[in-house]
Amino acid sequence: MKHMNWRTSAPCLLGVAAVLALAPLAAADSPSVDTKSAMTAAIDKPAPDFKLTGIDGKEYALSAFKGKYVVLEWNNLDCPFVKKHYGSGNMQALQKKYTEKGVVWLTICSSAAGKQGYYDPAALQEMTKERKVASTAYLRDPDGTVGREYGAKTTPDMFVINPEGVLIYAGAIDNKPSTDPRDIATADNYVSACLDASMAGKPVATKSTVSYGCGVKYAD
Repeated sequence: MKHMNWRTSAPCLLGVAAVLALAPLAAADSPSVDTKSAMTAAIDKPAPDFKLTGIDGKEYALSAFKGKYVVLEWNNLDCPFVKKHYGSGNMQALQKKYTEKGVVWLTICSSAAGKQGYYDPAALQEMTKERKVASTAYLRDPDGTVGREYGAKTTPDMFVINPEGVLIYAGAIDNKPSTDPRDIATADNYVSACLDASMAGKPVATKSTVSYGCGVKYAD
């Protein structure tokens, strides 16, 4: 796949078998703004560095994790697609499994003030504790700078960066674009497949897909 087309999006096509058979997944709704103009991330290229503040008050820079695998998970705790993966415990299980293997997992919320999913750090501390979020850190990106750099379109939208700092996967968490937790058991998880293959020294079979979920609630 050529770099210029790696995050080609599609309109709302959930449940259309013909589209699903082609592998890329469709977004449930569109982001508030066009993220393409600012996107600098590209598969097999160095991932754009960034600094964001976590809800714990600490600053996190991607460059500080050079030498480690890093997962970026775009999040909106009010999104039904996110609730599917957190309500079932699927996302927390993935976070725990891979952070125990030394992977850095950064959950990022790019919801702007006044938009769905936007909360102050104190509220997010309570919400993430209640949901037993097991990521390395929960980061806020309310101006959407980092989200736009990565072309994050939906929640969830997943990115995997290897120890050399190269982006090796971007897109959907799995191939079941639904809000039904029962679909998780039969889904092919692209994030797990990418990490497992790369950590074993094998090539990543699927490097990009079109993510599905709620559009990232960027500022207008």
